Amino acid sequence: MGFQYIDNELYVENVKVEDIAKDVKTPVYIYSKQHFEEQFKKFDEAFSRKHCISFAVKANSNLSVINTFAKLGSGADIVSKGELFRALKANIEPSKIVFSGVAKTKDEIKYAIENEIMMLNLESTDELYAVNDVAKSLNKKARIAFRVNPDVDPKTHPYISTGLKKNKFGIPYEEAFDAYLKAKELDNIEIYGVQFHIGSQLLDSTPIYDASVKVANLMKELLLKGIEFKAVDVGGGLGIVYDKQKDNPPSVEIYAKQVEEAFKDFEDVLLVCEPGRFLVGNGGIMVTKVVYHKKNVNKNFIIVDAGMNDLIRPSLYGAFQEIQPIKRGQNEKIVCDVVGPICETSDFLARDYEIEDAQNGDYLAVFSSGAYGFTMSSNYNSRAKAAEVMVDGNDYKIIRQRENLEDLIKGETL
Repeated sequence: MGFQYIDNELYVENVKVEDIAKDVKTPVYIYSKQHFEEQFKKFDEAFSRKHCISFAVKANSNLSVINTFAKLGSGADIVSKGELFRALKANIEPSKIVFSGVAKTKDEIKYAIENEIMMLNLESTDELYAVNDVAKSLNKKARIAFRVNPDVDPKTHPYISTGLKKNKFGIPYEEAFDAYLKAKELDNIEIYGVQFHIGSQLLDSTPIYDASVKVANLMKELLLKGIEFKAVDVGGGLGIVYDKQKDNPPSVEIYAKQVEEAFKDFEDVLLVCEPGRFLVGNGGIMVTKVVYHKKNVNKNFIIVDAGMNDLIRPSLYGAFQEIQPIKRGQNEKIVCDVVGPICETSDFLARDYEIEDAQNGDYLAVFSSGAYGFTMSSNYNSRAKAAEVMVDGNDYKIIRQRENLEDLIKGETL
């Protein structure tokens, strides 16, 4: 159900978007709880073997969103102490949490070990020794996996590609074998798993299968050295539809079948997946109000109250996100740039974009904003962050209040 037009008016489940926009004001992020739940169940039911879905918190870190998945049995993939704090507050079971990231501090490592998470995904031998030192100081053993960089081209945007040799992530495939042998010798390390993640917004599952096969072969080689695994973490990255004309992601059933095939010789090993965008991307919109119209020579501009500080993907990646008036069939179509109030030329939501014109004061919806929308927002230009709203059937709740002016200077002193 999620988002649909009824008599040319946009609804989120059974609630008019216009009603929320008028009540909560704009910019505002609006999420469909039903969409989140349906996506999780679709992903969960695609697998036939023992598995754990650990939601990638970086995609959407609102407590209510995380808790929605926690109630369905989800774990969490986290990359900071703050995300671990959020996951625990949202009632995620620590035993279903995996901690990734290339620069974990000793303080973060200590926090993770104390909370007995499933495993720390290590990205260097430097980090291995740091984890061992922290675990020793706590008189504990730290459960670890190495993030292996399989050098497989994910065929996605270079900024969200993570599995090539030139990327900062993981241990090179050729060095992973020796890294595990070093880990085996450390008293305060428990080798628990192996992990890889080759990139985000993947529209072809073949690279994930290829990477899985390489990692499975590494696991077989390490098994001969007496190293056994309790978990294999295949990361996330399954893409969604942003552009209906171009994006054709594989079904989650095909994805699951290929991953299970690659690891068929390790049926007793827990399969961990880290979906983020797949679960929440199409389950959210950002609503913004048209402030002004402007024309420079032959260039049309629709100026809105949301800027790159609210939604940075178009500016950062040149990413496409569909934009539509929340009331359709009112005006002729025009080609324009949809731009915001930030003092940067890169402050745009769309360029040379064909859209049904909207009058000043009307609302536009930016679709597919449930992932990497609010979570990447900032206070640039001293702009207060937007509100977040969750719709559940006929009802909606503000799950994050809009910031006010005092929030902007909280913690600062003269």
